[in-house]
Amino acid sequence: MSEQNQKQNQNQNENPSNGFEFVEYSPEAAERTGYSDYSYWKSVFQNFLKKKSAVFMAFVFFALVIFSFIALKIGKYDYSSAQIMSDASLAFTSPNGEFWFGTDNLGRDYWCQVWYAAQISIKLALIVALGECVIGVTIGCIWGYVRSLDRIMTEIYNVINNIPTIIYMTLAALLFGQSFRNMAIAMITVGWLVMARNVRNLVLMYRDREYNLASRCLGTPVWRILVKNIFPYLISVIILRLALSIPQTIALESTLSYLGLGLDVNTPSLGILLRNARNYFLQYPYLLIFPAVIVSLITITFYLVGNAFSDAADPRNHV
Repeated sequence: MSEQNQKQNQNQNENPSNGFEFVEYSPEAAERTGYSDYSYWKSVFQNFLKKKSAVFMAFVFFALVIFSFIALKIGKYDYSSAQIMSDASLAFTSPNGEFWFGTDNLGRDYWCQVWYAAQISIKLALIVALGECVIGVTIGCIWGYVRSLDRIMTEIYNVINNIPTIIYMTLAALLFGQSFRNMAIAMITVGWLVMARNVRNLVLMYRDREYNLASRCLGTPVWRILVKNIFPYLISVIILRLALSIPQTIALESTLSYLGLGLDVNTPSLGILLRNARNYFLQYPYLLIFPAVIVSLITITFYLVGNAFSDAADPRNHV
């Protein structure tokens, strides 16, 4: 055998891969190979920002909320002085350079009243929406996951849900009085029902999926299954419900205040201003137009933004 052949045989013995290089893969390397830079919230905001109309409505809503606080600073009168200063000679003054939104039937500046009332209505809506979300999601998850509680929770839901809201709110106002706190608590007490029902239905749908059954077999705690495996599928429904809750709360507060069952007269809201304007709006339409426009802007913009964000939060819409 020639010297060249001997060298080739020696190289093949030293490197039996016949020219192919073996790469040793570790579990960490395998994970890096299948790694994706997908981020749920990043995808949510990317999908939301694609909807230009929803982004514009979000800008309008937040601008309105922020301006409701700025308006009281730039106005010529603050709310406290408007409450104290009543001049019958200035009653029903049309909007002008001195009174930007005119004056009411007592001669008080309407600009500060409208924007102060907008603050109250927005605060009430946000507090009620947050309370409904926390209570509704918590009860809904327990209701849907623990099968033994389904029967009794369904009966409680049916009993409370069959009571007309207007009757319930009327009784709450008569028994506990008319105040910001009492109204917020009363609205939360019945408002969580819809959120809990929607969450319960979704939890029932996903609780027995294969990956959740495997997690339970491996001893994963229930709270971790709910938070990690099921909760991402609930986000779009929760956001949609919040989008509906805020305008519904403002509309309900306006209706109750219009009927004299809402907040007390010392805590003005948009509903109270609309109620006060009902006797004068034919002769002085600005008393109705300004609060009605603000109520409409808040409810419509947040509803449209909430719907768009709900669609963007749905994992099925992520690529």
